[in-house]
Amino acid sequence: MSASMSRSNTEGLRDHFLIAMPSLQDGYFAHTVTYLCEHNDEGAMGLVINQPIDLSLHQLLRQVDLEPVAGAPEQPVFRGGPVHPEHGFVLHSSEQSWTGSRTLGSGLTLTTSRDVLEAMALGKGPAQALVALGYAGWGPGQLEGELAENAWLVAPVSPAIVFSLAPGDRWAAAARSIGIDMNLISQVTGHA
Repeated sequence: MSASMSRSNTEGLRDHFLIAMPSLQDGYFAHTVTYLCEHNDEGAMGLVINQPIDLSLHQLLRQVDLEPVAGAPEQPVFRGGPVHPEHGFVLHSSEQSWTGSRTLGSGLTLTTSRDVLEAMALGKGPAQALVALGYAGWGPGQLEGELAENAWLVAPVSPAIVFSLAPGDRWAAAARSIGIDMNLISQVTGHA
């Protein structure tokens, strides 16, 4: 398959999940679900949504000199990917927007500006949110190559999987959303 043909078959994966195949034993991406925020000829960018780190939202807010008010929602912070882990991203429901907000699709918005954290510290943030540090990035054609190597499954995004399931349940649930039982998939990569 030519690179251009491969690319044309995979355009438009924005607003989809990338689900790591069991054979993907990469130490970082094994058993991950990544929400693709962008995918075009220049590459792809996404946030891993099922790897909480040992840091809570309140701890993160205090690290950036914001004191959460009593009753401000608490939640884990996620490792969004290996690129720029010092940068924060808030993937949230789209009922509100802030300075650095970008509406993505499926009722989801990505915000990278501090004002969303200020709102969250005051208990006035988005109804549903996932806070991540860092992101996953692919250069031109890189993701298409990994898809051709059967490293990933692709599924339409489901906000319920992002916000309502425990992080440990998201990988299998994302696969089930396209009729795949990960327990029945071999850990050995192969081609038909």
